[in-house]
This record gives sequence, structure tokens and C-alpha cells, in this order.
Amino acid sequence: HRVDRRQRQMCIRDRCQGTGRMAVSETIDVSIPAGVRDGSRIRLAGKGEAGRNGGPPGDLYIVTKVKPHPHFHREGDSLVFELPVTVSEAMNGAEITIPTPTGPVQMKIPSGTKSGQRLRLKGKGVPNLKTKERGDLYVVIRVQVPVTDHPEALEAARILDRFYKTDVRLS
Repeated sequence: HRVDRRQRQMCIRDRCQGTGRMAVSETIDVSIPAGVRDGSRIRLAGKGEAGRNGGPPGDLYIVTKVKPHPHFHREGDSLVFELPVTVSEAMNGAEITIPTPTGPVQMKIPSGTKSGQRLRLKGKGVPNLKTKERGDLYVVIRVQVPVTDHPEALEAARILDRFYKTDVRLS
């Protein structure tokens, strides 16, 4: 990442207007570590404003602003991903490819999985800046009901209703 900064440097002749320093611009390459959080401060020693009376330059601090990801949201060092599945995949189980920050992985959806259930992929989250260990990736199952008025689908739904053991609103 590049950061533009303004730095005051010792003045040469009359260009400083008597202050002993003048403003110049400089572009600096900055390495942003994986796992940095929103609002974290990154210190660049000696890259700040020039010191007074010929003293050493100060430090430059960069405050990070992390853009939201379109598919993951962060909970500490863990990530959460909402996975839409079909009624059949939830009932029968399935093996589905899941995106992770390090690349896609295969994940088994157990038979009988309910909508809202959280499944964990250990070590597939964000790296911790201190320990370097990755958090987990939690996959939240979202069972998608087909939107249709096809008579065969509606009849299949009525047949499924017979297999609920209890009233779903009481469990």
C-alpha cells in the first residue's frame, strides 16, 4: 500500500519563510499485515515531521480502515460466512465447496442440518497479529425454500409436513 504524507524538512535559503522548515510531499510504501483490525495504528519510525532545530524526525502513524468483505464478516479473529443450501442438501447432507481467505475447501454438511446452524472450519479465519495463529471460519447454514407455485413442489411440501415430530413453533 502507498501512503502520501507531508513532511517538513530543513529549509534552504529563503524558501522556508523564516521557519527553518518547509513542506515537501513523499510517497511511502507501507506493508499492511494480514489480520489487521479496523482502527489499528501502524507506526513508521522516523517518517513523521522533521524535528525542531535540526532534531530527528518524528514518527508517522497510519490508522487503518478495513473495508467490509462481500461474503465474510469478522468476529475477533474468526470469520462468519452464510451458506445458502437447498432443502434436500440440509435433509440428506452434502459436500459443498466453501470459499476461505486461503482458497476453497470441501465441507461436509451433515444430514438433518437446520437453518441457522453454525458449522466450524478450524484455523480458516484471520491470523492473529501477536500469536500468528488463525481464528476459525464459522459457516452459518441458510436453508433456501424454492419460490414456486408448481403443483408438484407444493404437494412435496405437504408430504414433508407429515414428518415433523412436534409443532415447529413450540420447539
